[in-house]
Amino acid sequence: MKKSILYKAAALIGFSILTQSGFAQKKLSEQLTLTAMEQLWQDTTVLKGPKGPRWSYDMGVVLEGAAAVWRNTGDGKYFKYIQSSMDAYLDKEGNITTYKPDDFNIDNIKNGRSLLLLFKVTGQQKYLLAATKLYDQLQKQPRTKEGGFWHKKIYPNQMWLDGLYMGEPFYAEYAKLMKKDAAFDDIAKQFILMEKNSRDAKTGLLYHGYDESRTEQWADKTTGRSPNFWGRAMGWYIMALVDVLDNFPANHPQRKELLAILNRTATAAVKYQDPKSGVWFDILDMPARKGNYLESSASSMFVYGLAKGVRKGWLAPSFMAAANKGYAGLKKEFIEKAGDERVNLTKTVSVSGLGGKPKYRDGSFDYYISEKVITNDPKGMGAFVCAAAEMEVDQLPKPGKGLTVTVDNFFNNEYMTGPTGDKIPFHYLWEEDDNNGFSLFGKVFNDAGVKTTTLKTAPTTSNLKGSNIYIIVDPDTEKETANPNFMNAAHAKQISEWVKAGGVLVLLLNDAGNCEISKFNVLPETFGIHFNEDSRNKVQGTNFEQGAIKITAGNSIFKTAKKVYIKEISTIVAKSPAVSALNDKGDVIVATAKYGKGTVFAVGDPWFYNEYIDGRKLPAEFENFKATNDLVNWLIKQVPGKR
Repeated sequence: MKKSILYKAAALIGFSILTQSGFAQKKLSEQLTLTAMEQLWQDTTVLKGPKGPRWSYDMGVVLEGAAAVWRNTGDGKYFKYIQSSMDAYLDKEGNITTYKPDDFNIDNIKNGRSLLLLFKVTGQQKYLLAATKLYDQLQKQPRTKEGGFWHKKIYPNQMWLDGLYMGEPFYAEYAKLMKKDAAFDDIAKQFILMEKNSRDAKTGLLYHGYDESRTEQWADKTTGRSPNFWGRAMGWYIMALVDVLDNFPANHPQRKELLAILNRTATAAVKYQDPKSGVWFDILDMPARKGNYLESSASSMFVYGLAKGVRKGWLAPSFMAAANKGYAGLKKEFIEKAGDERVNLTKTVSVSGLGGKPKYRDGSFDYYISEKVITNDPKGMGAFVCAAAEMEVDQLPKPGKGLTVTVDNFFNNEYMTGPTGDKIPFHYLWEEDDNNGFSLFGKVFNDAGVKTTTLKTAPTTSNLKGSNIYIIVDPDTEKETANPNFMNAAHAKQISEWVKAGGVLVLLLNDAGNCEISKFNVLPETFGIHFNEDSRNKVQGTNFEQGAIKITAGNSIFKTAKKVYIKEISTIVAKSPAVSALNDKGDVIVATAKYGKGTVFAVGDPWFYNEYIDGRKLPAEFENFKATNDLVNWLIKQVPGKR
C-alpha cells in the first residue's frame, strides 16, 4: 500500500470517528483528546509530510492518553482512533512504514505500547508481529559499558532521561506478555544506571542526560552529565517508572529499588513545584531566572506520576496534595477553551535535546529557553490527558473503599493457547483485555475503591471471609473444560452460609448449551432463584435490536442506564425470597434476593464483559457501560455497613 493511500485512509477514519455521534458533556481528558483527534489528522503534526505518516513517538504519547480515556468512559471511538492510527503504518505481516530499526533510535519503541494494547484487545497477530520487531531492536540496541541503552545510534555512549519512557514501559509489558522473565533484570538496570549517573545529590533532581565517554561538548568532563535539569526530561522519567511498575513482577528482587527511585524522584519533583501556580518551570531549579517559564508538558507528567503513584500505593498518600495542587495549576495556567467541548493546551516546549546537527544543542539554560513554545504539541497533549484521566478517577466517589470483590476461577476454569504457545487461563477474568475479559468491569470496581481478587479453589466460608462481593460467571460444561468443577450441595452450603453472614453474591450465567445450568441450580434455588435452561434474545449478525432491553425509570439497580444489550439469555423464575429486578416481555431477566444479612443478584448472561461494555461493537444507544457502573454502585450498597 502506498504511503499517500495510508495517509488518506487514516485521515478519513479519524474524521469519521469524530462525526459518528454527538457529544455529551465531556471531562477535560476527553475534551483535549477530541482536540488531538481533530487537529493531529489535519495539520500533519504527527502524520508529517505529503508522502504520508512518519513513525513518531509524539503520536504514541497522545495514544496513551486516548487509551486512558477509553477505559474511563467505555466510549469505543477512542479505541478506534488508536487502532486507525496504528493501522496507517502496518501491513498484515506487522511491517511498520517508515520505521528503521537500524537507526537504533529508542524513541521509535514508544508506539509499541499501543501495538500491545491492540493485540491484547483484538487478538490480531499483525500487532504482536510489529511489537516483536520493536522488541528485537531493544535486543540489539547499542549500550554503554555499564549496560545502559544508547539513546540513539547517532548519540553514542549517551543515556537520556527521555529514553527511559520511550523504551522501558513497552519492554516491561512485552516481557510480561511473552514471559521474558530475564528482561526485568535489564529493565531495572536501566533505571538504576540512569539515576546513578544523572542524579544530583544536593537537589535530588536528575540531569537531562549523561555521556559515558565524556567527549560531548555539553558533558561535564568529570561526571559526564549535561548542565541543567530540564523539566520534561524528569517528567518522562517519573512517567516511565509508574508505567513500568504496572508490569514489573511483585516478587522481583529489584522492585524495591524501583520503588525507592520513584519515591526519591517524586520527592525532588515536589520540592521544586512552584508554590504560587502549583506547576513546574521548564528549567526546574531556576524559577527566578529571566526567560524561564511555566511549562505544561513537564507539569502534566509530574501530576500523572504523583497521582498514579498514590493510587497504586507506590507513593505515600501525602503526595496527593502536590498532585491536586498541580492539577489545579494545569487547568488555570495552560487550558483554554476551543469551541464546542474542545480545549487547547498552551505553553508546551516543542522539543529539547542534546548535541546533534546542524544546530548543536549545548544543554545550556539559554539553549533550553530558545526552543519554540507552542499550543497543542502532541507530547504535551498526551501527557495532560494522562494526568487528567488519573485525576478524574481520583475525584470519583469511593463508596467501596475497603471492600473486596472476588471473581470465581473454579467453576469457570477455561484455558486457551497464549501468545507463547502455552496454556493460560481465560474467560471472564480481571486481567483479560479481549472481548471475553472482565478488565473494564474490574476497573469500574477499582475506580469505586473496591479491590479485585480471584478465587481459583472451591469456595468455602473460610476462603470467602475476606471477600465482600463474590462473582460466579458462566460455569463450565464438559465441552469447555476437561473435568469441570460442577456445583454441588456442599459448595452451595458453603456459599449460602457466607451470604447469610453478609456476603453479596453475583450470579452471571449463560444460556442453555453455553453454560452448565442444571447442576448449578442447586445454589440459586437456595435463594428462590431458578435459571431456566433456555435461550432468549437470539441475535442475527449485527441486528442489535434483537438483543435490546429497555429499563424503565425508577429501576432499583439501574438508575442511569435506559437501554441495554443482552443476547442469548437464560431467563429466571423468582420465588420468595427472590424478586424480579428487571422484566422484559413477561420474562424475568434479573432477580435479586435478601438472604440473612446478605444479598444475591442473578442474571442469565455474563453481560458485563468487555465485548459489550467497551463501546467497540455496540451502537451508542446501548448503555451497557452505564449499566455496569449502576450495578457496581448497587452491589456496594448491599454490603452491610454500606447501605
